[in-house]
Amino acid sequence: MSAGVLCIDCGNTRLKWGLRGAATWLAQGALPRADAASLDEVLPQTPARIVACNVAGPDVAQELTLAADRLHAPLFWALPRAAQCGVTNGYTQPHQLGADRWAALIGARHLYGKACLVVNAGTATTMDVLDAEGTFRGGAILPGLRMMRAALAGGTAGLPLAQGVFDELPRNTGDAIVAGSLHATLGAIERMFRQVAEFPDALCVLSGGAADEVGSRLTIPLRRVDNLVLEGLAQIADEDECKRNTASPKG
Repeated sequence: MSAGVLCIDCGNTRLKWGLRGAATWLAQGALPRADAASLDEVLPQTPARIVACNVAGPDVAQELTLAADRLHAPLFWALPRAAQCGVTNGYTQPHQLGADRWAALIGARHLYGKACLVVNAGTATTMDVLDAEGTFRGGAILPGLRMMRAALAGGTAGLPLAQGVFDELPRNTGDAIVAGSLHATLGAIERMFRQVAEFPDALCVLSGGAADEVGSRLTIPLRRVDNLVLEGLAQIADEDECKRNTASPKG
């Protein structure tokens, strides 16, 4: 028996999925990107249709396409547009915006509806400015925490892959690397937040695998949202369903 829409966020490290009912999530989960081909085996129910975004490349897209075929569920690829679901894309070339960033902006707009800085702290850290009218004004990308630490270990002769802990004033090399990556990320986020701070009730909407490590040390208004990209994909799915129903009225 098929149920709802399956939303898939395939990132650089993990594939996150959510099975969406009429208005709530029926189930959510995640698996390593390398296991994308087995997605259909872990779902508790067969979806009626699938909405996905993918930044992991064509091989993963092919694996998801084959999984959708096995599920006998139509697959819709969510891609950035000039405008969608109440969000206007301010990129010079809208199609160049990452599909995951676009879905996260839509998710933030739906959940909050006011000016915000949309941050996803994952393999990379993205920081996108969404104004009170729902216009994406632009954003920035920097390496994620693990990538920063790995870059120091791989690009220098004397610095190890950090196994330290955060300290405001580190007194050993491991802690210094951990603190440096966090201070760089926190500083970038708080600096980007200045772009929306003038708007009433502006806050940072934070998601991603490193959200706990980052969010606990931010000093700006904050709302933590798990799986923000999936929230956006659910809105895209709802809009797509409405359009299809409008285009093909019954009776």
